[in-house]
Amino acid sequence: MYNSKITGLGYYVPENVVTNNDLSKVMDTSDEWIQERTGIKERRHVSTEEDTTTSMGVTAAKIAIERAGIDKDDIDFIVFATLSPDYYFPGPGVLVQRDLGIKTVGALDVRNQCSGFVYGISVADQYIKSGMYKNVLVIGSEVHSRGLDMTTRGRGVSVIFGDGAGAAVLSREEDNSKGVLSTHLHSEGQHAEELSLIAPGMGKRWVTDIIEDNDPNDESYFPYMNGQFVFKNAVVRFSEVIMEGLQKNGLKPTDINMLVPHQANLRISQFVQKKFGLSGEQVYNNIMKYGNTTAASIPIALTEAWEAGKVKEDDVVVLAAFGSGFTWGSVIIKW
Repeated sequence: MYNSKITGLGYYVPENVVTNNDLSKVMDTSDEWIQERTGIKERRHVSTEEDTTTSMGVTAAKIAIERAGIDKDDIDFIVFATLSPDYYFPGPGVLVQRDLGIKTVGALDVRNQCSGFVYGISVADQYIKSGMYKNVLVIGSEVHSRGLDMTTRGRGVSVIFGDGAGAAVLSREEDNSKGVLSTHLHSEGQHAEELSLIAPGMGKRWVTDIIEDNDPNDESYFPYMNGQFVFKNAVVRFSEVIMEGLQKNGLKPTDINMLVPHQANLRISQFVQKKFGLSGEQVYNNIMKYGNTTAASIPIALTEAWEAGKVKEDDVVVLAAFGSGFTWGSVIIKW
């Protein structure tokens, strides 16, 4: 049996920087209000039609493939995690295959929102461990800004999210002491509506009826989040799934060299950091610059940490996420 190893990383964010002060001009909010609750100072929003969920993913993927030292035709499989696809269907996985000009490999779309990249890594890891594939491209990409309620009504959600993409190439590793040691995935659907976007959906209404209604007060087309409830669940599940991964591999919190949590809220990351007794140098956060980019947040943060020399050979790296679904998970890596 093989292990999988991250051999290439890349990310892309739009050039358009949107500060808290910018948001205060279109809704009743302030820089102080946003930073106190989330730790966010600014985020990126797409500003041209050229920036899409797929195109940003493609840009990040090109960087990751080059850094992996392989050709695009060495990619055996594509996993694309997003909650904001270009189209209702088909998903962006096949669009990446087309736009990169990769041979006709399989392409899988993962809809696990904030946990999407962790789920994607787990899928890629299992394919490689089984010997089925040698190189798997995993992408997390999101365009939130085109679907947010940019009014005071929606400020509790809209100030949090940003746009961006990250990608990783996972490759076969014959040294079983290196690479992805284990992944751990969970869900709790009873809380599905506490962090959700109900429409467009086909669960209860005909699309023709929705179009006919055209109700400007219909909030089901905008994301909803029960913030306090999500926060309380997140800090518990983050801690549980990180500890689960450490115990599986005979590790302790003191063995962690770098924790890269999903960038949901800086206060959640700080809570987890304190609980595990980690220093600021052992946890990588960039939500201050980019906001919550959902499936893209971990690969963007991991790439930045690696580029800054904060992730080194033989380091124990932990990825952890919690989000809509509820879903959560962790990845334990020996770099």
